Amino acid sequence: MSALNIGRRNRLRPGKFVGAEDPRPTVPTIRFEQEGQQVGCIEGANLRKAAIDAGINPYKGLNNLNNCGGVGQCGTCVVEVVEGMQNLSPRSDVEQVYLADRPANYRLSCRTSVNGDVTVRTRPQAGAGSGSNSLMGALKSLIGK
Repeated sequence: MSALNIGRRNRLRPGKFVGAEDPRPTVPTIRFEQEGQQVGCIEGANLRKAAIDAGINPYKGLNNLNNCGGVGQCGTCVVEVVEGMQNLSPRSDVEQVYLADRPANYRLSCRTSVNGDVTVRTRPQAGAGSGSNSLMGALKSLIGK
């Protein structure tokens, strides 16, 4: 079969590429473990916005009403990264303050950019409401307790 025929055959069968890499770009996938949902997003997408756009609530309890709307001022949109930490942006200065007493795999979804596949757990048990991600905890962290 000639190369011309192979090309024609591939045009008739979308998604099949013989002897070449698939030229279509890959899309990062966010897997929300507790919700059992996967969401595709553009590279560099904001994790909080992607969750909300998919109908997934990043807030727990009263924080549904008492949050900053994603500007990094309250520390209530905490997620636990289960897999793919290397595919996220580094922790911001705001996260360093609000999450000082949390494990390294805890992130503020409003301050996190997704650059590849990741699995997260929303509303983790020890996520929000006490410690450094409360206003008093953040102030203590800034002034050295």
